[in-house]
Amino acid sequence: MDIYLVGGAVRDKLLNYPSKDKDYVVVGATVEEMLQQGFEQVGKDFPVFLHPETKAEYALARTERKSGSGYAGFEVYASPDVSLVEDLRRRDLTINAMALNEQGLVDPYGGQADLKAKVLRHVSENFKEDPLRVLRLARFAARYAHMGFIVADSTMDYMREMVSSGELTSLMAERVWQEMQRALGERSPEVFFDVLRECGALAVILPEIDDLFGVPQSPEHHPEIDTGLHTMMVLQQAVLLSNSAVVRFAALTHDLGKGLTPAEHWPSHYGHEIKGLRALRAMVARLRVPNEYADLAEKVMEYHTHCHRALELKATTLLKVLEAVGAFRHPDKLEQFLLACEADSKGRLGFEDRDYPQAKWLRKAFLEANKVGAAEFVEQGLVGKEIGDAIRQRRVEVIKAIKGTYF
Repeated sequence: MDIYLVGGAVRDKLLNYPSKDKDYVVVGATVEEMLQQGFEQVGKDFPVFLHPETKAEYALARTERKSGSGYAGFEVYASPDVSLVEDLRRRDLTINAMALNEQGLVDPYGGQADLKAKVLRHVSENFKEDPLRVLRLARFAARYAHMGFIVADSTMDYMREMVSSGELTSLMAERVWQEMQRALGERSPEVFFDVLRECGALAVILPEIDDLFGVPQSPEHHPEIDTGLHTMMVLQQAVLLSNSAVVRFAALTHDLGKGLTPAEHWPSHYGHEIKGLRALRAMVARLRVPNEYADLAEKVMEYHTHCHRALELKATTLLKVLEAVGAFRHPDKLEQFLLACEADSKGRLGFEDRDYPQAKWLRKAFLEANKVGAAEFVEQGLVGKEIGDAIRQRRVEVIKAIKGTYF
């Protein structure tokens, strides 16, 4: 048997890009031979094994053919007769269809040349058989955009064909969210959405985001005008401020309500903070977004304009905001909330480098208000609701007092 390092590990090695996972393909072996050498088979539908010591994945060389059954809708054929070239042909992009062993690089589809040319290109017409590849390609575009990578015109044409055929509607919600979540963790996640929009896929899988493009905002507050452009700028700022995909998701979705504003009301978007909750909840339910993401996104959507006006808010209102975002129970949630709001403020043309004192003030107000506890009120003989009311009143007094010295 012959063993080759394949896929992403080879690609990233040639790019000098950090890579965690290593996958191997085994040519000329049977299931029985792998088991005899101590490998542990995982999955019943296709022959993938874990190395007995390193636990790295080793897969028998295989071909795939689209069908109505089998793994992810594909019939898998693994045999000692399947060549390395045949195995690599089933892969999505040329840069992912290279293999490496002690004898050197095996590159039958021009992956190394596409790496040098910085092009994301399909391996074969089989690319069109799996609609998930549209999202995967968009994610790779987001990962390598800072290096100058672009999508090949012919591949973009394939993606448009796949969208037009209705293929993307068959994608399982979990797979869509998985790719989106990974994309939010890339260096340039806005490129993921740009690529999907260019091929028409954004309107199919994320219509709530697609609806933002072409919707104008007040030029006084948004010199960039277009709400979709603003959303991508906010996402870029979120990347600069935080590595958290949770924060980035909240930044991405904060203005969904503007996509629901009737055209006759443009460029005003009165009440978009509340109107958008319907669209957000529909997206969350459809994609089965984890609660951690949904919770912060709702809080940022509903209260981001309160945050922007924090310097003007009365102490009672400011305290209500702190309570609503869960600051006193989970201080880390306040920090996530403030980062997403700061990204919104800076995600505007000409505002990218401006300070955001609102976040500093809210942090200060919270730190001081959080020092107020129940102990002194219990000593006074208060019970139940009386204690909660007393804590709130004292916190309001504290916020009022420090505001007089803070500004």
